[in-house]
Amino acid sequence: MDLFDAATSGTQGTPRPGPGSPLAVRMRPAALEEVAGQEHLLVAGSPLRRLIDVDGPGASRAAPGSVILWGPPGTGKTTLAYLIASTSGRRFVELSAVTAGVKDVRQVIDDARRRLATGGEETVLFIDEVHRFSKSQQDALLPSVENRWVTLVAATTENPSFSVNSPLLSRSLLLTLKPLTSGDVRALVHRALVDERGLGGAVTLAEEAEEHLVRLAGGDARKALTILEAAAGAALSEVPDAPVRTTGSDDDAQDPGDAVGRAGADDPREGAEAPDEGEDRATGESPAPATAHGAVVVDLETMERAIDVAAVRYDRDGDQHYDVTSAFIKSVRGSDVDASLHYLARMIAAGEDPRFIARRIVISAAEDVGMADPSALQTAVAAAQAVALIGMPEARIILAEAVVHLATAPKSNAAYLGIDAALADVRAGKVGTVPAHLRDAHYAGAKELGHGKGYKYAHDAPHAVARQQYLPDVLQGTRYYTPTDRGFERSVTERLERIRQILGD
Repeated sequence: MDLFDAATSGTQGTPRPGPGSPLAVRMRPAALEEVAGQEHLLVAGSPLRRLIDVDGPGASRAAPGSVILWGPPGTGKTTLAYLIASTSGRRFVELSAVTAGVKDVRQVIDDARRRLATGGEETVLFIDEVHRFSKSQQDALLPSVENRWVTLVAATTENPSFSVNSPLLSRSLLLTLKPLTSGDVRALVHRALVDERGLGGAVTLAEEAEEHLVRLAGGDARKALTILEAAAGAALSEVPDAPVRTTGSDDDAQDPGDAVGRAGADDPREGAEAPDEGEDRATGESPAPATAHGAVVVDLETMERAIDVAAVRYDRDGDQHYDVTSAFIKSVRGSDVDASLHYLARMIAAGEDPRFIARRIVISAAEDVGMADPSALQTAVAAAQAVALIGMPEARIILAEAVVHLATAPKSNAAYLGIDAALADVRAGKVGTVPAHLRDAHYAGAKELGHGKGYKYAHDAPHAVARQQYLPDVLQGTRYYTPTDRGFERSVTERLERIRQILGD
């Protein structure tokens, strides 16, 4: 560790926030009690708690040797990794999959092995964005994970089943983090407003501004605190001589209430023409209001100006959020393209996450359009991928194209009803056994059990439809899918009738 590392790192090697660090960094939880959300991962006896609580005989052996934290941005993956190291006394080393290579990984592992061999502390190796590691980089981690030379904590926003190598995944415990609730985000914001690590009571939030912030955060704690910092900075900049606590200024900074007071009746420039009440001398604009305790109030207008996102007025309880989303889906389902675009515009203007909107469109394509226009699902999935690739504001065009396709397409929910009917039978115990001729016959001894005997290969049959039993005995003759006479599904109806005649159903 060089002098720079020593100055910017804690005892275990975790980063030490400086006075100029962003608000989200300064407010990172220093103890488990400060973690918002993720209660399902932090209950007593859970893998994460066993990693953190290492007191007691055999506790370290009972803890998992490697965990992969999978969840959306701003849900606490990095925070949990820091807490594992800082509260358990382990040494902490962080690598970013964006910049680190195999050489960096091996260097950390070799150093960790030397420390273990000489009786030193265990090492927590935190790898952020592990899905960006190549196969060779992930393979380099395998010996250290298997032999527990390091406690690996890997974080990813991508599904590990597709982005992490199977050998590493099989040696690790996968823990899924959930998006923070509105209540979780609100609690973090309230703490940041009063905590000395944060804004220290220099500002307060008006109710409308708070609701707007929570909605824009979308369950992302980092985003919420970044928005709060920008809005607080904008409000404080409008008050003469107000302390700018958004960058962690010293505690002996001037009280904002003093500044507000001097701007009023005690103006030393006696005899000078007084500005209109509530008007800022320098700009002619109304300064941010202050509470009786001197804290500057961040109102909705200030927040909109700070983050350049105008608020669409949703009610404080969030009913309008759900009402608009519901109206959007029902307008698409009802084929009213104009209403669909209207509600889409309201969600975009309100700052809804475009990925949330895209997910709703994909669901609607399968649930409401279905086989009446199978290309609608292709359009919806392509739109979701394009939105993630392009981002706002251009993503609005992509979303609009998908919405127009779905709203004007013929509608069918036959596939949706079919799978629900099949699931109802399975959950009710109507499953039966798989017919012997359909069972897997590839492993040794399967043929002796009669597996695959008498199976007819469909491509050898006329029209590539082989007449044989497919459903279990208890479900013979059951029909789950009943196509409509709309759109493409009309041709499906005709073909399905011929297929079922051949099959003898």
